[in-house]
Amino acid sequence: MRILVTGATGLIGSAVCARLRAEGNEVIAVVRPGSRPVPAAATRIVELDMATAVGSRVWRPHLEDVDAVVNCVGALQDSAGDGIREVHVTGAATLFRACERQGVRRVIHFSAIGVDREQPSAFSATKLEGDRMLMARDLDWVILRPSVVLGRGVFGASALFRGLAALPLLPEMKHTGPLQVVQLDDVTATVSYFVEPYAPSRVSLELAGPERLSMSEVVAKYRGWLGWPPAKRFTLPDTLSGLLYHAGDFAGRLGWRAPVRSTARKEIQRGAVGDPGPWTAATGIAPVSLGDALAQQPATVQERWFAKLYFLKPVIFIILPFFWVATGIISLTVGYQDGLDLMRRAGAGLLSAPGVIAGALADIAAGLATAYRPTARMGLYGAIALSLFYAVAGSILLPELWKEPLGPLMKIWPILVLHFVALAILKER
Repeated sequence: MRILVTGATGLIGSAVCARLRAEGNEVIAVVRPGSRPVPAAATRIVELDMATAVGSRVWRPHLEDVDAVVNCVGALQDSAGDGIREVHVTGAATLFRACERQGVRRVIHFSAIGVDREQPSAFSATKLEGDRMLMARDLDWVILRPSVVLGRGVFGASALFRGLAALPLLPEMKHTGPLQVVQLDDVTATVSYFVEPYAPSRVSLELAGPERLSMSEVVAKYRGWLGWPPAKRFTLPDTLSGLLYHAGDFAGRLGWRAPVRSTARKEIQRGAVGDPGPWTAATGIAPVSLGDALAQQPATVQERWFAKLYFLKPVIFIILPFFWVATGIISLTVGYQDGLDLMRRAGAGLLSAPGVIAGALADIAAGLATAYRPTARMGLYGAIALSLFYAVAGSILLPELWKEPLGPLMKIWPILVLHFVALAILKER
């Protein structure tokens, strides 16, 4: 079969591509323009942003001779890079309309568990609206509503669980509902079943795991899987947890996909539970429990590295912008005279003041660019270039700075290494 998969770089989308390709299908992977890396399993890559794809004619050339479409696109909350209404409603409706016009009957659409029962946030409300728009179409639709999806790959909540598992002290938030986590392999097996032309259609199913767990119990299972002893637990005060959610919202406005945001707070209070019975009855798939799934794939050093680095990443991307912006501000204020003296020692003469100001502004620009996710890579490269420039210029003009007690030039090297670490862990998936 020829199957088009949207959201092909996501946790679910990339796994769906791999599963369908392994079964001998031709996979057309739709990815956001500029996305890297692209799914290796795809037969063909189409760069198209669903949020801005206006008019079904945009889809026409990509739907030729397609047997089925799997829509895996989703976003948790509005941010610098995501508009949930554009993705869940406008973009999805355009795709569904194009499928109807092109005669692509079978459409498998990913929603979220519980959205038909309660909509505590714009996320669940727009998901439900997208579901209803598909149901209104003359298509052989299948709506899958998974709970929290876990697997070997990680993103969002699945990554958060592993990061929490690395903490020797586990912070617990109040008002978190139960979870029936579902395994990614069971989700992709379900897609594989429903893309077949003989499979049932015009059905919506909840994909929920076989057991109800608290968030702390899920984290504890991951901690045991990683080979670490049980963590001590403490409850976060509401004020502190509220600050964390607001910090996540602020990071989202800067383009970072923080899993702890106000939408997550509303959704997690509801929980993610459902009845897996109709799913099993329709497909014959019996969902695997988290414990059994983890037992089938022993943890490796890569998993332990990821878990321990998870919370270090936001720390790095707070410290580096603060470092560069603060040094620039200091150079323009209380440290301005010291900067002038240093430039004069180097023989800059009349260029001393412009040199201090230019360096300070460059530092601030590098810091601000690093803080904003769409320009973070450019900001890191700019900061590396500045560091190397300061090292070379200092070595030529003021070589004695290498042997001063505080070692101003020596400190450039660990700063450089930290920037390369930041570049290595920049991508969320």
